[in-house]
Amino acid sequence: MKTFVIDMIERAIRTFAQSLIAILAVGATDIIHVNWISALSTALLATVISLLTSLSSLGLTANNQNASIIDATTPNSEVKNDNS
Repeated sequence: MKTFVIDMIERAIRTFAQSLIAILAVGATDIIHVNWISALSTALLATVISLLTSLSSLGLTANNQNASIIDATTPNSEVKNDNS
């Protein structure tokens, strides 16, 4: 569960940073004239959605060790390779 929470927090921080950068880039204004309330609230909303998405994936993977909907922790030796 600890790994899940760390993964979820990491995803939320990345989502916040990415959405804030996107909002600032789209606005194409100088840093002084940015509507910070709007930019931060939009980034916060994206972060909440990220957290809810991570929480909704809890229990969907076999080991519940990551905040992803798909189980990406399967070792390569267990993955079937159709290209051989």
